[in-house]
Amino acid sequence: MVVVAKIKALAGKENEMKDALLDIIPMVKEEDGTLIYTLHQDQNDPSVFLFYEKYKDTDALVAHSSTPHFKALFKTIKPMLDGSPEIVMYNELAGIN
Repeated sequence: MVVVAKIKALAGKENEMKDALLDIIPMVKEEDGTLIYTLHQDQNDPSVFLFYEKYKDTDALVAHSSTPHFKALFKTIKPMLDGSPEIVMYNELAGIN
């Protein structure tokens, strides 16, 4: 299961948003079913961030979304958000490693 999450920061909050998003990565690394969790920042619009996430299965995604650090992240970034995050889920068909 793959999730792509696009998050936009309010103008002037880009660095604060980036720091908050980077802070969660070491905690997510410890989750059993999270296989890939990569943060990106748009080259043309530094207010736009994108997470590429890959989970072992749906249960792993649910577990990730239920962790205290995930809930704390959204509490932290809520006042910095420019709109709602865009979350899209995909089924992986093929790829290379």
